[in-house]
Amino acid sequence: MKLSKRLETIAEMVPETGADGRVADIGTDHGFVPIWLLTHERAAGALAMDVRKGPLLRAQEHVRQYGLEERIETRLSDGLEKLQPGEAQTVVIAGMGGELMLRILRDGSHVRESIRHWVLSPQSELGLFRHGLEELGLAVVKETMLEEEGKYYTVMLAEPGKMHYEHEYEYRYGGCLLKDKSPVLREFLEREQRQYRQILTQLEAQQSETAKARLAEMRDELAELEAALGEMKG
Repeated sequence: MKLSKRLETIAEMVPETGADGRVADIGTDHGFVPIWLLTHERAAGALAMDVRKGPLLRAQEHVRQYGLEERIETRLSDGLEKLQPGEAQTVVIAGMGGELMLRILRDGSHVRESIRHWVLSPQSELGLFRHGLEELGLAVVKETMLEEEGKYYTVMLAEPGKMHYEHEYEYRYGGCLLKDKSPVLREFLEREQRQYRQILTQLEAQQSETAKARLAEMRDELAELEAALGEMKG
């Protein structure tokens, strides 16, 4: 099975689970990540879970095509609701907004202590999301960033533990990515810096109170961004 660059990066972030290891893919959609994990012998079994019946039926069809019905169970579930403690050692949650993913994690308190690894790829609100992980007692131990078709994606591996960053920009852009001096993050930051400066020039020419308020906000955001860039170049 050939995955998109984004899905392959997510799948490759899953630690090898061993002979008895199982992975739960929350919001599985087509079921491609669990299928890839089993066909590449990265997991012994998997749960493909989704809140919608349509995607789950597609996942079931793909599972049958690969002859994996006995190793991949499909299950209708709102987030982690129908996952039971001990059923999986690794959970994958990707392709959703950061706030929704935090809601899923908070509502999944009944299984949180039994999960060893979390592979997470929020599509928005990354600063808020990393703060939320810290509050839930989860620490990002590995992080990668990729670009696909003009969009940037971050994939995190989190485990139970303490996490705290000194600077707000580390929450916003990723402490691990900054420490590793990710070339993709640097490309993203430099692009954002150019866009911020263009917008600031336009706002400076406006006299409305709304424009002035947004100008102040954007100057603060640009300062955070440039602090992150400075750390990467330092």
